[in-house]
Amino acid sequence: MSYRTEKLHEEKVFKDPVHRYIHVRDRVIWDLIGTREFQRLRRVKQLGTTYLTFHGAEHSRFNHSLGVYEIVRRIVDDVFRHRSEWQESSRLLALCAALLHDLGHGPFSHSFEKVFNLDHEEFTQQMILGDTEVHAILKRVGKEFPKQVAEIIAKTSENKQVVSLISSQIDADRMDYLQRDAYFTGVSYGHFDMERILRVMRPREDQVVIKQSGMHAVEDYIMSRYQMYWQVYFHPVTRSAEVILTKILHRAKDLYKQSYPFRFEPTHFLSLFDEDVSLEDYILLDEGIVHFYFQMWEKEDDPILQDLCRRFSNRQLFKYIEFDPAKEYKRQFELMTLFKKAGIDPEYYLVVDSSSDLPYDFYRPGEEEERLPIHLLMENGDLKELSRHSDIVDAISGKRRTDHKLYFPADLLYDETSKKAVKRQIRQLLRLEE
Repeated sequence: MSYRTEKLHEEKVFKDPVHRYIHVRDRVIWDLIGTREFQRLRRVKQLGTTYLTFHGAEHSRFNHSLGVYEIVRRIVDDVFRHRSEWQESSRLLALCAALLHDLGHGPFSHSFEKVFNLDHEEFTQQMILGDTEVHAILKRVGKEFPKQVAEIIAKTSENKQVVSLISSQIDADRMDYLQRDAYFTGVSYGHFDMERILRVMRPREDQVVIKQSGMHAVEDYIMSRYQMYWQVYFHPVTRSAEVILTKILHRAKDLYKQSYPFRFEPTHFLSLFDEDVSLEDYILLDEGIVHFYFQMWEKEDDPILQDLCRRFSNRQLFKYIEFDPAKEYKRQFELMTLFKKAGIDPEYYLVVDSSSDLPYDFYRPGEEEERLPIHLLMENGDLKELSRHSDIVDAISGKRRTDHKLYFPADLLYDETSKKAVKRQIRQLLRLEE
């Protein structure tokens, strides 16, 4: 028996709150789960700073990655099996890509990427193709197998059918995180009839399509996603924590560039500050490490770094108001000037944050981030793009919603031990005393 087809002597199961059980029979999958790189995902939260808003949101990217694997396993083993349009030879490729799709995410992934010019997708590729335990296991399947898995995740593979299972507008990734994030945040928005969607999925040569009879389940899924983004993922309190986290990283990086003498050498951050991060440096980073440094930085001599770290660790977040920077740039300039007069650095304490989402889009060739549409399989065998058949989806197709907030430390503005008059002006300009 080859390693590719080897099965465990006894099926392994993970008890899961979303899918009840996650089933593993393939030796390759079991070995991948046990690797250093995959186990690291236990130490990276799925929702970053969201736990500061929804206290149950402590789940990890490890949980989510197993969930995506389980959804794909059910699709290829139960729904697609024995269908002429599905190549059984793609089964292990689909399972490995599903399991490893988030492998390169780092601690507080999106904040780190913005500050240090990182790309978690590039690190996913490196972990699959580089000198890692994951690579060694994939290579045992076949010399080209690591490259094939990496290409699925990068969406450059010729196997568009498997790509669409992992990354499309209705894929296993989204179906897991919507339900998992809803469960752990305690909200009801992310629930939809996944069982129905799986039953009506059909493989086609270059994509996965949905039987026409399952259209209403897909409508429900799209609306669930829309609500989760605005009620959970873009929650203004979570964004306040993100703002502070980002500013901590910026401040620490700026201090390093200025040769600031840190009381405690930030060893794990040095390659990040130099923007020369090796794969090994990256693998060593997790959220426990980040929290440790934030606690150390609370004792630094730099008052800004000290204050921001204290705020983040103790959840003393910034307040916010609705704010449109395109229309209110004069007000923003006035506020920046007044903040400086008050001795509060606007670079770190006056921040505009914007969130934007496109709930569903039809195919627009040549556009950046082309979105493959969801196709319905009609009774006569034709394919029809979803928004052409669903009034609900048509109403939101191609419509991007954007929200802007202005964040600031209200406690400093009400502290009148100094600069009373200026702080009163700031509060009036922010309309805190109307």
